[in-house]
Amino acid sequence: MSAILVCEALHKSFGAVSAAADVSLSFERESVTGLIGANGAGKTTFLNMVTGYLRPDSGRIRFDGRELVGLDPRRITALGVSRSFQIPQLFHSLSVRENLLVAEGIAAAERAEEATDEVLGRFNLAQYGAQPAAMLPEGVRKLLDVAMALVAKPKVLLLDEPTSGVAADEKYGIMDLVMGAVRGQGVTVLFVEHDMDIVSRYSGRVVAFYDGRVIADGEPGKVLGDAEVRRYVIGEEAHA
Repeated sequence: MSAILVCEALHKSFGAVSAAADVSLSFERESVTGLIGANGAGKTTFLNMVTGYLRPDSGRIRFDGRELVGLDPRRITALGVSRSFQIPQLFHSLSVRENLLVAEGIAAAERAEEATDEVLGRFNLAQYGAQPAAMLPEGVRKLLDVAMALVAKPKVLLLDEPTSGVAADEKYGIMDLVMGAVRGQGVTVLFVEHDMDIVSRYSGRVVAFYDGRVIADGEPGKVLGDAEVRRYVIGEEAHA
């Protein structure tokens, strides 16, 4: 199976701080990859470079054979790469339904209501449809943010800490809904996560970052058992 997203020799520095140091990764179609690392390891910088919010100092990013470096986030989203954010990017004064309509960009289209109803159903959000986003519980806000990223029917979906700030007993429910929504849709998923139980359960592959570098890459059991990962990722997280 051919790779849908290929990143080659990415470098990004902020002054003396190296946020990406020769990062080269490729992702197969319809795969699910967990990205792990301590705070500041380079995970979100990687997502930001792929989605056009940051331009790498050097290196290439190709999506479905198309070069992404130099394109703005809107153009990259239109090509088929969507993302959610660690802090949900919602229109707080708008209802859940209105947020989805804005994200779809089809408020005047014939199938607007039908398409929105479909997404509300897939994410169990129908009961919140008329509620303003500002009034939603944190877990529902996270789901809405992911739903907004999926309405454009992307080929690659990037999730930045989809369960952060969510009660422990809600995390699996959220991930079950998200993974259920993308299953069978031909979507490649990359998600940043600090909960190793979530990573182990939902990832087919894990990539570990430390100090802007990739220090481990492979199947979850192997990566999570790696000595460097246990020292620099799991160990630091345990003492955070």
